[in-house]
Amino acid sequence: MTNRPKETKKAARQRRPAFDREQGVEVAQALFHARGYDAVGIAELTQAMGIVPPSLYAAYGSKLALFERTLHSYAATYALPLEQVLTVPGSPSEVLTNLFVTAARHYTRDPERRGCMVTEAMRADDPQAAAIASSVAAKGSDAIRAYIAEHASPGDADRITDYVLVTLRGLSSYACLGHPQEKLVECAKVAGRALDAEFASPQPVSGASLGNEPA
Repeated sequence: MTNRPKETKKAARQRRPAFDREQGVEVAQALFHARGYDAVGIAELTQAMGIVPPSLYAAYGSKLALFERTLHSYAATYALPLEQVLTVPGSPSEVLTNLFVTAARHYTRDPERRGCMVTEAMRADDPQAAAIASSVAAKGSDAIRAYIAEHASPGDADRITDYVLVTLRGLSSYACLGHPQEKLVECAKVAGRALDAEFASPQPVSGASLGNEPA
């Protein structure tokens, strides 16, 4: 049996640890959330991950594919807890007002990652990135639409859904602009008061329903 030469301490120090792809997704997610898809380049991503560009392409395929993975990771781990909020007992206006308030607090809980990453990604200049974000957003918007459809008349459901989605997007946008949590919570409560009237009396439908908006 041939004895292998002992590894020198210098060689041991020079060996790089294996690249953790899941950790790389977390690093990229933080960058994309804070600055948006368009503003984050390959050089910044690889520097943050401690790898070279060929390693990034080998691990994820492309910047766009990496971005898609970060959006799915965010939706699964960090997004607004819709299922939990929408199953709390209460009247529809109370539940949806609580959704607004929860969103205001959720979107301002981390000073480095303000707003909803998926919502803001829908405004990306890159059409493919925006389309991916819209696709990821569909699950959340569909859950909100389904909840409202259970509690509102067919003629009112689309209008109320549009109102809820617009309000959530506005809260995300204002969180990204740096408005304090206390202010957004108060705005959320004001927005919720309109829901009492919406669920109390049917009103005629006007205009088309909005597209997908993330929660």
